[in-house]
Amino acid sequence: MKITLPDDVKRIIETLEQHGYEGYAVGGCVRDSILGRIPNDWDITTSATPQQVKKLFLRTVDTGIQHGTVTVLMGKEGYEVTTYRVDGEYEDARHPKEVTFTANLEEDLRRRDFTINAMAYNDSEGLVDVFGGRADIEQKVIRCVGNAEERFGEDALRIMRAVRFSAQLGFTVDPDTAEAAKKLAGTLSKISAERIQTELVKLLVSPHPDYLRYAWEYGITAVVLPEFDRTMETPQNNPHHCYNVGEHTLEALRNIEADKTLRLAALFHDFGKPQTHTPDADGIDHFHGHAKISAELANNIMHRLKFDNDTLNKVKVYVRYHDLRPELTEKSVRRAVSKVGADAFAEVLKLKMADTLAQSPKWQPEKKAYLKELTALYHTILEKQQCLCIKDLKISGKDLIEDGMKPGKEMGTMLHELLEHVLKVPQGNEREWLIGKSRELRNTEG
Repeated sequence: MKITLPDDVKRIIETLEQHGYEGYAVGGCVRDSILGRIPNDWDITTSATPQQVKKLFLRTVDTGIQHGTVTVLMGKEGYEVTTYRVDGEYEDARHPKEVTFTANLEEDLRRRDFTINAMAYNDSEGLVDVFGGRADIEQKVIRCVGNAEERFGEDALRIMRAVRFSAQLGFTVDPDTAEAAKKLAGTLSKISAERIQTELVKLLVSPHPDYLRYAWEYGITAVVLPEFDRTMETPQNNPHHCYNVGEHTLEALRNIEADKTLRLAALFHDFGKPQTHTPDADGIDHFHGHAKISAELANNIMHRLKFDNDTLNKVKVYVRYHDLRPELTEKSVRRAVSKVGADAFAEVLKLKMADTLAQSPKWQPEKKAYLKELTALYHTILEKQQCLCIKDLKISGKDLIEDGMKPGKEMGTMLHELLEHVLKVPQGNEREWLIGKSRELRNTEG
């Protein structure tokens, strides 16, 4: 099999070979090349030690030299070059106690997670596939290299990676690998929140975010996202629904674009339903106030998983307002857009549509028609450039001070009151009208 290597990668490998060392492209770049994908990066493995690699190339960075990795700089690009190694005993399901360099490529490939990631290639020898990675790609199978329990025991995060690769590639997980995942899922408690977050996001933005189901079946979510497990136990005996809360969530994930914040919002949007689940006398389930509780849970979960504040704040807003249903008038929609935020409202509309598509087909035509009109009104408001927030007002605190108002808390209150008036009467967003209104309000309060 022929893989087209980038020129820089070829030069690095050729330099290694010219000096008596072995060099191969390895891992994900080989896998992606076989799949016909463009690799995100190219990693190289070699029989040369880090010190020997550093002597061969003018510009290098010691990115992980204790584990055998040196980054070789070629122009503006950097390529990780790692010495063949054998990992020692793992004591914490995360890190090997020691790393030993080896001159044997097969030994290096043997320590890798899955067969599809345990292949190497160079132009001299072609594809080196000791563990059947190419066959597993053809059969669309995620399979551990060697003994699955041993691989997962070395690094528990591999349990999540198995599901994540399955979701990214649309592959099934080999039965032995799946059983080992179920047996050792509890060891994920030893993995840092940051690493869990990374794998969860990669799964969610994959072509198959609903493969989160397998994470649930394997017992992964019970450890890293127990809130999801509760949704899988919560029924929705309601004419508007045809799935339990968890199944509805999986369906919503399938029906929203592969954007990080939107997929997270779709995941969290109904997490508050187990807490608000209330059957009425007729056995109909209701979930009053679930959006507010869902937003609070989203906030707690994202803090726990160390998400950045920007992502956290956006997702909270989308979840909090996903159940908002304003009347189909400019006035009501304008007020709703003001409350949510103009940019955020567009994303909330996407979440509402995904939510709708995961509900009972009987009611979907009516709900889709509502969303179509709501979206049209939203765009009308934007096109008219109507005032939606304090910064859009044609007046500022400075103007109020010049008109005799003292700085302080009352000024902020006044600006909010003026905004309320403008939301009712958009044409009132003129400086002179607003000055007059502020005087009227001050006189009334006085």
